[in-house]
Amino acid sequence: MTNELEYIIGFLVFIVMMMAIDLGLFSKSHKPVSLTQPAIMSAVWVALALGFYVLILNFGDKLHGITTFAKLQQINTDNFHQLKLNANDFAGGLELYRKNLGVEFITGYVVEYALSVDNIFVMVLIFTAFAVDPKYYHKVLLWGIIGAVIMRFVFIFVGSALIIQFHWILYLFGAFLVYTGVMMYVNRNDEEEIDPEKHPVVRFASKYFAVHPKFEGGKFFVRIDRKRLITPLLLVLLIIEVTDLIFAVDSIPAIFSVTKDPYIVFFSNIFAILGLRSMFFLLVNIIDKFHYLKVGLAALLTFIGLKMLLGDYAERVGLSTFNSLIVILSILVISVVASLVFPKPPTPLKGE
Repeated sequence: MTNELEYIIGFLVFIVMMMAIDLGLFSKSHKPVSLTQPAIMSAVWVALALGFYVLILNFGDKLHGITTFAKLQQINTDNFHQLKLNANDFAGGLELYRKNLGVEFITGYVVEYALSVDNIFVMVLIFTAFAVDPKYYHKVLLWGIIGAVIMRFVFIFVGSALIIQFHWILYLFGAFLVYTGVMMYVNRNDEEEIDPEKHPVVRFASKYFAVHPKFEGGKFFVRIDRKRLITPLLLVLLIIEVTDLIFAVDSIPAIFSVTKDPYIVFFSNIFAILGLRSMFFLLVNIIDKFHYLKVGLAALLTFIGLKMLLGDYAERVGLSTFNSLIVILSILVISVVASLVFPKPPTPLKGE
């Protein structure tokens, strides 16, 4: 347990340091973020994730303090790795374990990063519906991601505890992901709209808190006549947090289809989330061009759900973690390329 705790503390310290750098880059002044800044930070976050992958390949066994074959076999069983280990080759078993852990991490990272794109679609709708000034996007997203990190931490370790106690819950996750994937495909062409006045979060906040009727710069709170009111900017932040909570219901079970090790789930999930803010600014103006991405994400969720429903049989039919990574990357590449090769026809003007 000491090793796991040291890893988590070190990782959280690293997260705080990187977010401080990210905040310093984006928040020197209240100005709209240029395209260069998020491009640099997106590359940095991806490079850090790949660096972490290399770290796992070389020192992944240190995470659980594996020093004996018995401990390796225990971790292999507890986290459902299904590795074929040889008691007479401890060194070979460690190498196999580290390689498998690395593939699980990078696959989970790709899955979460891909599903985050769908989150960007919704974020754009929220900012547009509430007419948020673009220069305040970065502040809302920063606090939104801090909240997301905390919620994911709770979700992941509670989910892991449930899986250990009730392994059959994985089949419920699988069925839910298949249903979500199918419904995403069925509703792919539906126009999503957000009514600021009728949104459930706005109604709830208006019922229990005093809400200021207009934005006050980048403030979340404002004091008028000695009374503290929340601003529409805080309402936007709350809606984004609730939205992320809803998306977590899809993304976290999806990563549990890749690995049952809660620490690898957490690391891959958080690396993807931390890159979300930079990716938002990179894609915000071109996200509509990837109109087949919804179809790709629907196929991805359905594939992952089916893999979970297959359970142990998935390995027998060739759906190893590495092969699953190839399938997932293929789905994403095909959906992006198809969007660029077959662009969406312009929407006809009313009356035409």
